[in-house]
Amino acid sequence: AIYSKRVCGEKGNIPSLSPITIEPRSVPHELTCKHGGLNRLLTLQGLCCTTAHSDSASSSLFVFHPEGNECINANAKYCGECIQAGAKCGWCKDPNFLKQGETVSTRCDELQSLIKRGCAEAEIENPHGTHKIIKDKPVTNRSKGAEKLKPEDITQIQPQKLSLTLRSGEPQSFNLKFKRAEDYPIDLYYLMDLSYSMKDDLENVKNLGTSLRVEMSKITSDFRIGFGSFVEKTVMPYISTTPAKLLNPCTGDQNCTSPFSYKNVLKLTEDGKKFNTLVGQQHISGNLDSPEGGFDAIMQVAVCGEQIGWRNVTRLLVFSTDAGFHFAGDGKLGGIVLPNDGKCHLENNVYTMSHYYDYPSIAHLVQKLSDNNIQTIFAVTEEFQPVYQELKNLIPKSAVGTLSANSSNVINLIIDAYNSLSSEVILENSKLPEGVTIAYTSHCKNGVVSEGENGRKCSNISIGDEVMFSISVTSKGCPKQGKPETIKIKPLGFTEEVEITLNFICECECHKEGVKNSPKCHFGNGTYECGACKCNEGRVGRKCECSSNDVATEDMDRTCRKDNGTDICSNNGDCVCGTCECKKRDNPEERYSGPYCECDNFNCDRSGNKLCGGHGRCECRVCICDPMWTGSACDCSLDNSTCMATNKQICNGRGTCECGICKCTNPKFQGPTCETCPTCPGVCVEHKECVQCRAFGTGEKKDTCEQDCSYFHLIKVKDRDKLPQPNDASYPLMHCKERDTNDCWFYYTYAVNNNTEKEVHVVETQDCPAGPDIIPIVAGVVAGIVLIGLALLLIWKLLMIIHDRREFAKFEKEKMNAKWDTGENPIYKSAVTTVVNPKYEGK
Repeated sequence: AIYSKRVCGEKGNIPSLSPITIEPRSVPHELTCKHGGLNRLLTLQGLCCTTAHSDSASSSLFVFHPEGNECINANAKYCGECIQAGAKCGWCKDPNFLKQGETVSTRCDELQSLIKRGCAEAEIENPHGTHKIIKDKPVTNRSKGAEKLKPEDITQIQPQKLSLTLRSGEPQSFNLKFKRAEDYPIDLYYLMDLSYSMKDDLENVKNLGTSLRVEMSKITSDFRIGFGSFVEKTVMPYISTTPAKLLNPCTGDQNCTSPFSYKNVLKLTEDGKKFNTLVGQQHISGNLDSPEGGFDAIMQVAVCGEQIGWRNVTRLLVFSTDAGFHFAGDGKLGGIVLPNDGKCHLENNVYTMSHYYDYPSIAHLVQKLSDNNIQTIFAVTEEFQPVYQELKNLIPKSAVGTLSANSSNVINLIIDAYNSLSSEVILENSKLPEGVTIAYTSHCKNGVVSEGENGRKCSNISIGDEVMFSISVTSKGCPKQGKPETIKIKPLGFTEEVEITLNFICECECHKEGVKNSPKCHFGNGTYECGACKCNEGRVGRKCECSSNDVATEDMDRTCRKDNGTDICSNNGDCVCGTCECKKRDNPEERYSGPYCECDNFNCDRSGNKLCGGHGRCECRVCICDPMWTGSACDCSLDNSTCMATNKQICNGRGTCECGICKCTNPKFQGPTCETCPTCPGVCVEHKECVQCRAFGTGEKKDTCEQDCSYFHLIKVKDRDKLPQPNDASYPLMHCKERDTNDCWFYYTYAVNNNTEKEVHVVETQDCPAGPDIIPIVAGVVAGIVLIGLALLLIWKLLMIIHDRREFAKFEKEKMNAKWDTGENPIYKSAVTTVVNPKYEGK
């Protein structure tokens, strides 16, 4: 059920999303709440659902107002009206069931609620529907070539007849089996457009009879074929009505036959040669406009079963044309306004009312084809394929193929279309009575299961394949007449059908034992049935003691007041015949009661958001507690077992047990049995290993940490200043300082909070002794080596400079002391020749 939502106590910022789904559980009226938007689990507590959060401070309460109990909302005045309200509704016929202030309609409620309110199961009227198979002939198992059977002896659907007894809201289901029979007879009627543009196609059809019979013999040994033709309505503007054109509508030297609407040329026959002979005698005709009157012809073929010769077998209609079609409304162009009546009007095998009735509509045609189990194959030219594809989508069990100039292609088209149509089964039901619905589930080949509209059909069915359909029929209420109804279910295109008789449960069994004008109903003013009075018209009251005209008199109202200063029926009910009839609540578990409706069972004290703490019942706004519980809200347990410590002492001898909870007298001790002492010596050492493995992943218990150390809630803080202090906490805590195997110190506090939860706050970093600083040492060594190398290089350079200077000084000194002869070589001639211009004056 979908419930509306309002927030009744919000502590956190929860987005308001709806709807919230409430799902019934195994316990009556216990619900599980699911918030679809938040994807959280909600737990029902009284009238509220609480959200489950990781942070308890961010919880919200939601109050749900149900759409209503259908049994209570029905406000049933008698048993028959109650059981029609829904499948879960029952009527308590115990005469002493009603309490003071309760109306007759409160006898109608859900079964578990009635039992909880004190009605014995034997006193509850709760009829159930049934189904009975009347005719269940098995499907035919026969192979081709076996003994030939009459069509009526072949069964493809099982069962054939059954009866359902329906209770309102309670579905009745049955299985329907379908199996395509081997060698099933086929009737094929070829309906052809004989307008002038189809001249070439007529030549191809003239030999179709014998050829098609040969090919169809591979499918069935019982095949019949017929032929019909159509042109157009014989009125303007569809044809020319001049005398000459009526005789020969074709132009030039073409010899054509007079136009006609529809002719049944050949009744269905097994004689293929006769088909060829009669078709060979046909002549082309003509008309003025492009669309043809094919719908008139299809209607007559469908409804004129006797003249066409249809049997109760597979019926195929091949519709061959190269043009479009006229449909309902087009007849107005020729002054024809009467809708097509869907009846047969063949005289001497000719349709005689084409000038009187309009073309049929597509819906009308679909209905007649379905009623007569005719499967249609549209053989049309490629140009009009899209048009007839759309028409195929509107006509169930129909197919479209391309018409070609080759007769063998026509045969292939028909066989392919037949295989396609026969490989699919689609179930169809007749018109359903008011309030009745039907649902299908198909179990097809290869384990394919479908529901809804796809549950009506199965595809790719070969001959001999067996498929199953599960069909469920449900009624809501009873038809006005309450009489049995008959519906039929059949596979489209097949003549076989399932006949279902629907019977409706509109009254209880105890209705038959009713006593009219019973003295129990105030001197015979009503019928006493099913433990209550069903008042005659004009009478009201639990025992029909009042006239409907005297219900609200001042004297009667006075008897409905507890005293002169109070409201009528405490404003929680209506005064009927001087007696209070209390109002109903949306929640069927909540009721007003008492002679003045002054009491209720939902306004008692609550504990833990549960009425009477969940340990009692509310009677007239006072909690009546269960054994071992006391208090105004039944929230105080008298059971001391919860206070027993492990040493078998109540509260460990350090407290008192109050309402099943220990009140510790020594503030050092805490916990449900006063056995926990967070500040006692040894606490730090006791929890050291678990704190170490939980906080730092080290220590002796690091491999078994999850198993051994999940008993406390760990909270990490950044430094020691963030640890909780004794003055800040409302409960005792212990500060601890411990050292691990690496000589590192870690700090934490251990405490048991007010909710008896063990809490450990630990500093997330350890205090370890400082070690040598490796980086400066390495850097210093590297720098020293580099500096020493540079110093040695500089010293070497300096020594080399000093040595070079000494050597150069020594060379200079020796040079000064050397004495050289500077005379010229007498043989030397200069390479430079100087020439003086005699005219040069030195300017």
